[in-house]
Amino acid sequence: MELEEQAKKNHDKFLKNDEYVYGDTDPEFVEIFSNFLFGEVIENCKLPDKTRMLIVLASLVTNSAMSEYKLMLEGALNLKVTPIEIKEMLYQCVPYVGIGKVFDFIGETNQIFEDRGIKLPLEGQATITRENRKQKGYEKQTKFFGVETIDNMRKNAPKGQEHFQDFLQGYCFGDFYTREGLDDKDRELITFSIIATLGGCENQLRGHVNGNLNVGNDKETLVNATTAIMPFIGFPRTLNTLSIINEICK
Repeated sequence: MELEEQAKKNHDKFLKNDEYVYGDTDPEFVEIFSNFLFGEVIENCKLPDKTRMLIVLASLVTNSAMSEYKLMLEGALNLKVTPIEIKEMLYQCVPYVGIGKVFDFIGETNQIFEDRGIKLPLEGQATITRENRKQKGYEKQTKFFGVETIDNMRKNAPKGQEHFQDFLQGYCFGDFYTREGLDDKDRELITFSIIATLGGCENQLRGHVNGNLNVGNDKETLVNATTAIMPFIGFPRTLNTLSIINEICK
């Protein structure tokens, strides 16, 4: 198995000289993929290590890819991504992929933290109360998408479905987006990466491309994020994502 010099350097920085998974049984595949992931992809992704790792982890949660998640989580900790940032990434996934997918990832993350001597629970990051969560969520929504867009979503909700707007306002944006530990730019880039990984959510992806632009993540950042998750989501969803980025970011 031959790795290009830069790919080996990036791998060893990430996994601290650990052996390559499946290196003994599938050496040709490991050579191809490792040269691509640790060489070409990292060299073409200009995001900081922390941001790149958070969106990769979120993409793996979305794909229910537990084995790869645990490997990448170890790498993220080696690259000094903090436990709070990792936990906030996990929590951010819940309103977008559902607790059914995220629940076991929280448990596996807790186990890895405990194995590394990280004391749980971590310091709390909530900033809202039960009384003001909807108002604070509305403030986040309108910051990302504009007052007119959010007000029209509620105004145009079909009869009997208005409670979903309450869920978005209080639960998704109030309970999660208002938390500390990650800033608006990181949270919205994580959300973009989750929706790109899901596939089939093009309207929501368009909305969150605009949301990213509104909080300061430019086209280059979105392309870099797509570069980072491409090895984990494949070309069809990657090309769909790039098409929407190019459609909106003229």
